[in-house]
Amino acid sequence: MTTEILDQQADQASLNDDSSEEVNSSTQQFVTFISGNEIFAVDMAPVQEIIRLPEVVRVPLAPPTLDGLANLRGKVLPIISLRRLFGFQEQTHDDATRALVIDVGQPLGFVVDQVASVVEVNLNQIEDVDAISSTVDSNLLTGIINNVGGHSMIMVLDFGKLIEREFAHIAALTKTSGLANDLLLSTSETSEEEDQDSDELQLVSFVVADQEYALAIEDVQEIIQVPDTIAHVPHSAAHVVGLITLRNQLLPLVDLRLLFNLPASALDEKSRIVVLTLAGASVGLAVDGVSEVLRVAKTIVDPMPTLLSKEGNLADISEICRLDEGKRLVSIVTARNLFDHSAIKEALNTVSEFEQDSNETADLDEGMDDDEQMVVFHLDKEEFGVPINSVQEIVRVPEELIHVPKAPVFVEGVINLRGTVLPVIDLRTRLSLPKLERTDRQRIMVFMIADVRTGFIVDHVAEVLKISKSVIEPSPQLSGEQGRLFSRMANMEKQNRMVQLIEPTHLVDSEDLSKLSSAEWNVA
Repeated sequence: MTTEILDQQADQASLNDDSSEEVNSSTQQFVTFISGNEIFAVDMAPVQEIIRLPEVVRVPLAPPTLDGLANLRGKVLPIISLRRLFGFQEQTHDDATRALVIDVGQPLGFVVDQVASVVEVNLNQIEDVDAISSTVDSNLLTGIINNVGGHSMIMVLDFGKLIEREFAHIAALTKTSGLANDLLLSTSETSEEEDQDSDELQLVSFVVADQEYALAIEDVQEIIQVPDTIAHVPHSAAHVVGLITLRNQLLPLVDLRLLFNLPASALDEKSRIVVLTLAGASVGLAVDGVSEVLRVAKTIVDPMPTLLSKEGNLADISEICRLDEGKRLVSIVTARNLFDHSAIKEALNTVSEFEQDSNETADLDEGMDDDEQMVVFHLDKEEFGVPINSVQEIVRVPEELIHVPKAPVFVEGVINLRGTVLPVIDLRTRLSLPKLERTDRQRIMVFMIADVRTGFIVDHVAEVLKISKSVIEPSPQLSGEQGRLFSRMANMEKQNRMVQLIEPTHLVDSEDLSKLSSAEWNVA
């Protein structure tokens, strides 16, 4: 195995255990490094490589010594601060900072101030630790190397004991045959819930030219950001923006502003593409922005007046939804009407001219079943995702939450959601993250957890994203609670994204669920 070593001048050298001369059995190779004002050594055998400090994704509920998770050539690597482990004063990382990647049952990256060298030590130069006193617990040391590499004393760290003491959960996992992955959501509860709520519609709402529209959620395949590359098709209609590639398939992109004869506007970072699929055909609709997921009673949905629905762009709008006692009107667009629209048919015909042969297309269609659809949201700078079928709805955060005296202490407040009292929890508080002042971008995501409908405030709902199962893997389990709640993550290396996947059933523990279900919600 080749081990890469980057020295303090940031030069990279290769070390090969299998080549070169045989090492005398009375000697042993060590990597020496500095952390704080101390110099340490680690046996060369478990050191996989030494790398520059990578960018990390922070993980809620993880031990404080964890800096975060990094992507190392497609693999998720936990990055741990040795300074924090030893209680040394924090220091800003610089060009000399490195991460030692060490295999302790699973690869872990340990941040050190500086890598000094690789040394070959005669075993008789290693003394017992009992004779020395140090700022480091001697139980974490296997010995002391004297007079090597210009240092009078180098402490040899036992990373196995370090992990066992500081990361008990990881230590336990290294003794098992593999990580458990039995926390997938059951779809049976969702099906029962859908049967009970058959008198409701679930809609994805979006904005076009300051007007709010919506589509039935079952017609929406996914919602994506505008890609960097759009292939413009010569001589195509004005409303056809062009073609984009979505998982190796060509997708026609139609501007709803132009389709509805509204003023044109350039696509920007707020724009989104709503991907619709009907009878095997897919089309992307460019909209100004996606608002939220709505669950509305059919009693507040009225058919479009016949006179208005006969012609023009209003023919695509089948119903009007009256929200906030009629103050907010949402036009419901029917996907089937859109696909019957001559403009959409023209866009689909454009794709057929660029498609590859039918056998390749069929193979790609089969691969679509290997995706999971996730609602992606932000907390601070990090991305999180939940299965779309676990999300009951997504609503705006009211200006003020109603505080109920008998509510459990972890409940931020309650809101009246169409006549039903909904307890609301701040997800930042739940995950021990710093609280945030209320903003217009925040949303309440509603989940059904053990028959208790509960809302969680998130910073921003970004998109509905289909994620290939090939990039979903078990998360490094760094603590019991973190391992239950974030058992999986999507490691999208090509997009330079890591999305931590939350299991909503574990957002509220059994004791708190009991408090929620028994609470008296008197908001009169």
